[in-house]
Amino acid sequence: MISIDEREKFYKLIESRTSIRKFKPEMPPKDTLQRILSAGMHAPSGKNRQNWRFFVVTGKKRDEYLKYSQKSWLGIKGVLQTRLKPSLYQFTERFFFTLGDAPVIIFCYSENSPEEKDLTSIGSVYMAAQNINLACQAEGLGCCTMGAPLEIKDEINEFLGITQKLELLCAIVLGYPDHEPPKPPRQTEGRVTWLE
Repeated sequence: MISIDEREKFYKLIESRTSIRKFKPEMPPKDTLQRILSAGMHAPSGKNRQNWRFFVVTGKKRDEYLKYSQKSWLGIKGVLQTRLKPSLYQFTERFFFTLGDAPVIIFCYSENSPEEKDLTSIGSVYMAAQNINLACQAEGLGCCTMGAPLEIKDEINEFLGITQKLELLCAIVLGYPDHEPPKPPRQTEGRVTWLE
């Protein structure tokens, strides 16, 4: 049974989560990263297939990935230029060129199977990614979930040496936060319909 205090802490944790795009260079301890990944693997999954596959990139390999991050920016910059204020657009562009100095990247893949619908398998991985986001928050780390790597997923598969049949769904950069961005207000209007 969860206490009222624990329940309040849980909702505060969810409400305090925001995407971080500027990080301190220090590497989080490996046991912290293992706890975060374990939290991801405690997510629900279709038919309990636990079809997520995570590739954790750090150190020299992380530095090598920067050229791919910069290339993925080319696929989304046009859309963002129309949606973001100029200062935020420039900040976002810098982020793609440096990953905000995040020392860790987790690439999240789905091992799809004929036993399960692809969309269900994909949904399972995104639930795991959300658990990772919340675990980062609980550990005092920041993170940012990115869809831009999908722009060049074949190149990323080659970069990671992936030979098995897996589908890239997102990447999560993480580390100790080096800024406190305001959380955008939640848009609730028209988002929920009650039927009785």
